[in-house]
Amino acid sequence: MISTSWLQKRRPYWARIDELLACAGREGVRNLTHPELQELALLYRQTASDLATIREDASSRSLAHYLNQLLGRAHNFIYMGRRSRPGGIIKFYRETFPQVFHDTFAYTFTAAAIFWVLAAAGLMLSITHPGFQRYFLGADMMETIEKRQMWTHSIVSIKPLASSAIMTNNLSVSFTTFALGITAGMGTVFELMFNGLLIGVVGAACWQAGMSLQLWSFVAPHGVIELPAIFIAGGGGLLIAKGLLFAGTLPRRASLVREGGRAVRLVLGIIPMLIVAGTIEGFVSPSEIPVWLKFSVATLMFLLLLLFVKRKAPKQAPAPASSGTAKEAAASA
Repeated sequence: MISTSWLQKRRPYWARIDELLACAGREGVRNLTHPELQELALLYRQTASDLATIREDASSRSLAHYLNQLLGRAHNFIYMGRRSRPGGIIKFYRETFPQVFHDTFAYTFTAAAIFWVLAAAGLMLSITHPGFQRYFLGADMMETIEKRQMWTHSIVSIKPLASSAIMTNNLSVSFTTFALGITAGMGTVFELMFNGLLIGVVGAACWQAGMSLQLWSFVAPHGVIELPAIFIAGGGGLLIAKGLLFAGTLPRRASLVREGGRAVRLVLGIIPMLIVAGTIEGFVSPSEIPVWLKFSVATLMFLLLLLFVKRKAPKQAPAPASSGTAKEAAASA
């Protein structure tokens, strides 16, 4: 039997939900402040618990029906989220992505370090063990390099098609590096190691063939964007691994959801970078324009990249204390 004192204590909370829903009106959650949204979510959970208690009392069917309807209305507001706005994409790339990038920079840095350490290892192995580069690159690639020919000439004659294929490949490599974080990071680390080793071995082979200028003038214009994008994707993969392996005080699933959400924002943020890199790699990098101009393009792209990621969204001020109703509801949980 539900006591009268218990009902008197709980009714103000139910009335507060009704009041918040009335404030939201047709416009939905946009009409509520952040503290009010937090309060609504808290009261929703408390009222759901109240409903479970009331359903155990057969004489309180009408009250159970009322609370069921109230929770149904609140559920639609809480879980439908905000309606998407055209400016949301702009806001994401201007504020959200740079902020997440700064907050998770240690993971991106770790991914870049893995890549460049293996690049240095590939360079040293190729110089000290000449047979290694032939084994790693294959006979056809080595023959092309030994003839002092770049393997990119075919791109020039089919620029639009090649650019599209390059974008697809870059997206595939980046997304794979990111997604393999679910293997506890082992797949992500392997991808970074393999690609780092590859660039080190190719760099050594071209240097020994006297083609360093040809190689790096090709790589630089698009590489200053493409490689950071891959590092960021790798950082996202490491974030997933962190959520999976080091949950801390959170349940493992909750930890994975939290870190996975940040990782997804990182990967969404690099899509424009990969599109730009693919376009440059298809049209500029293999072209016959002067070398100094290619390095100028690389410098310009790098500066634009710094402008893109250096912006930090303003830190939100701590949310003001919730209303007394919400605090009381929490205390009575």
